[in-house]
Amino acid sequence: MAKKSMIAREIKRKKLIEKYTEKRRKIKSKLKNKLNFLEQIQIQQELQKLPLNSSNCRKRNRCWKTGRSRGFYKDFGLSRHVLREMSHDGLLPGIRKSSW
Repeated sequence: MAKKSMIAREIKRKKLIEKYTEKRRKIKSKLKNKLNFLEQIQIQQELQKLPLNSSNCRKRNRCWKTGRSRGFYKDFGLSRHVLREMSHDGLLPGIRKSSW
């Protein structure tokens, strides 16, 4: 199980991303339309004033059951350990252990 502080930090990032998504998108669209170099610098400074954790690339995928960030399977939202346990128990439909 991941540390509670890491999970809480990830939740905080998610809220910041949701809050600033529209504002960040508008600033980036302004940046694409401007041709003057000085205007581009001013728009970049405006973008840099936003919180760092409001950027979507700061988001980390985590297992919904354990909070583990490594070995994450996007299709299931689980880490590899939990995926293996749940598939052996038959809790995931359509998943079975392969053998040949």
